[in-house]
Amino acid sequence: MSNGWDASAAAWISAVGDRGDWAREFVLDPALQSQLGDRRFRNALDVGCGEGRLCRLLKARSIAPTGLDPTSALLDEARRRDPGGDYRLGHAEQLPFPADSFDLVVTCLSLIDIADHRAAISEMARVLVPGGSLLVANLSPFFTPAAATGWIKDAEGRRLHYPIDRYLEEFSAWLQFGDIRIKNWHRPLSSYMAAFLGNELVLTHYDEPRPTGGDAERQASYNRVPWFVVMEWRK
Repeated sequence: MSNGWDASAAAWISAVGDRGDWAREFVLDPALQSQLGDRRFRNALDVGCGEGRLCRLLKARSIAPTGLDPTSALLDEARRRDPGGDYRLGHAEQLPFPADSFDLVVTCLSLIDIADHRAAISEMARVLVPGGSLLVANLSPFFTPAAATGWIKDAEGRRLHYPIDRYLEEFSAWLQFGDIRIKNWHRPLSSYMAAFLGNELVLTHYDEPRPTGGDAERQASYNRVPWFVVMEWRK
């Protein structure tokens, strides 16, 4: 069953631009870049590469990236922006690569799109070389239970607080922003952690990153809600 990305690909490409949206530019990209540091990764797999922005960032660090995504239109755009890049059609739950293929596997805001996150995490662990790193950026499980409904507001439309409900359940919801309509999954943090630990991965980094720049008012609004988590797991 579709998760909305085929129908939303053109709107996403138009909205995200080359640098990504505000959260990617000022929150996630700095957090991921900081975690990569000056380490020497030979190659990388970007699971859920979309239009290829993260692959281009990895290539700028002299890491040879392979991008994988199930949405053909996004891959076409990735190839247009990076004609020499390696972008492949496929699904995270069944990665088309041999075991022990990559020094680094990265997945940025993709686990929330995947119906079977346990299979996907198992596959990411499988294709990592021993000693390799799995770098994960995901929506916070404290944000996703009410992502479809959003803030509780007063009569004047002022944001009062952000709700949490059905936290311990696993369920999907359709989200609409602009012309983009996609299905995302909520799972409690324990569900994700059990999947990583069940594949004998070792947690070496955990962060809930703050903005590093951008409009001060937007930063203040962002800091009210736990939007993202960034984790690194070692095989």
